[in-house]
Amino acid sequence: MTYLKPGDMLRNRYRIVEIIGQGGMGCIYQASDLRLEGRLTAIKDIQPNPYDPPDQRQQDRMQFQREASTLARLDHPNLPKVSDFFAEDDRDFLVMDFVPGVDLRQTIEQAVRRGEFIPEGQVLDWTRQLTAALCYLHAQDPPVLHRDIKPANIKLTPDGLIKLVDFGLVKLMSTDDARTITVVQGRGTALYTPLEQYGGDMGHTDARSDLYALGATLYHLLTSTPPPEAKQRFLTPRALRDPRAINPAISDRTARAVLWAMSMHPDDRPPDVETFSEAVLGEGTLPPRRAESGLRRADLGESGAERDTALAQGNIALAVLAGLLLVVALLVTLVR
Repeated sequence: MTYLKPGDMLRNRYRIVEIIGQGGMGCIYQASDLRLEGRLTAIKDIQPNPYDPPDQRQQDRMQFQREASTLARLDHPNLPKVSDFFAEDDRDFLVMDFVPGVDLRQTIEQAVRRGEFIPEGQVLDWTRQLTAALCYLHAQDPPVLHRDIKPANIKLTPDGLIKLVDFGLVKLMSTDDARTITVVQGRGTALYTPLEQYGGDMGHTDARSDLYALGATLYHLLTSTPPPEAKQRFLTPRALRDPRAINPAISDRTARAVLWAMSMHPDDRPPDVETFSEAVLGEGTLPPRRAESGLRRADLGESGAERDTALAQGNIALAVLAGLLLVVALLVTLVR
């Protein structure tokens, strides 16, 4: 992969300042816009796979142009604005506003170093902004999915504004059964990726897939503990701890809403971002507690009656097992 150097120029307009991110499909640079003095941009350099045949490269370029045109039409305060896109030397470039500040992954790391949790009220303020951005994306015609929501892709600006970033290094995909344009970032990041997204481009994903990633992100923010991967949860259903077992200061409503969004099956999650937003922010209803059945029993905070019921059921099972063993022992004795 060939990288640009500080001082290099693109289109006689953008002067490269530094590399600010790298990925398997390209690189992200900070650059100065020489036509608009003082404006900084983030430029995504998307390089073709050198092993792809020419017809595949042409398809990729057409896909990039469709994607860039879609992203350029987006206009929301919690999303960076795409201002330009072009091709140069067999590479595609996407120009966006540069978002100053730290990402929420860094914010988690800072809280861990202080030995503190990020206050729930702060996380809920960020949640309000994130759900507003996702409602806007999903309301597009056709809808736009992000598919890689995670703390590292959420920037906190110096004035407290949240920006859902990293819409570069992407392509668009239309499904056969619905008019959906999906912003595909590889297959997402494992800790925040729902099980249905592991199918790659052919996996069936919709708005509820973004909801899982948002729920996993909020889990990490509230507990400073990364959630288990969906694949691990599939193999070990009780791998996910109740967030209140890690951070007892989390309210019951917030914890239950986050766990709802992180349900393994899409049908068990909130039907849309608006429903989730109303639930987590205290304006809507929550599902029955059956959604918590995959949690470890020690983490559930069951009432005394619930514990007694569980114990009674366990005692009955033990009694039945003991009776069966007694019958087997008698049969063995008679045979002898």
